[in-house]
Amino acid sequence: MIEMSRKDFESLVALALDTIPKELADLVDNVVIEVHDWPPPGQHLLGIYKGIPLTSRGQYYAGALPDQIIIYRMPILRICWTPKQVVDQVRITVVHEVAHHFGIDDDRLEELGYG
Repeated sequence: MIEMSRKDFESLVALALDTIPKELADLVDNVVIEVHDWPPPGQHLLGIYKGIPLTSRGQYYAGALPDQIIIYRMPILRICWTPKQVVDQVRITVVHEVAHHFGIDDDRLEELGYG
């Protein structure tokens, strides 16, 4: 397991967000991105998207609370053995969860290498 401060991990999340093409990043709407240390008990997650994907938002969406993307620091650090693996896994996880915001499902993400 790699050890990394929360601050350094949050920087990796920010860097991963910066790798998303600008034309897509500009479309991300009403989303808060957070880093938590652990998922809820019993859940084995690296990240999660909670909200209403862009493809499902209708005319009554206005005024909704922000969607959430949560990246879980400790599970990612636990599965990585090198700093490069952490960088790669953070990017994969961030892209995976942002893709859910765009309405892309897990099967398609698996096909794209972001499963």
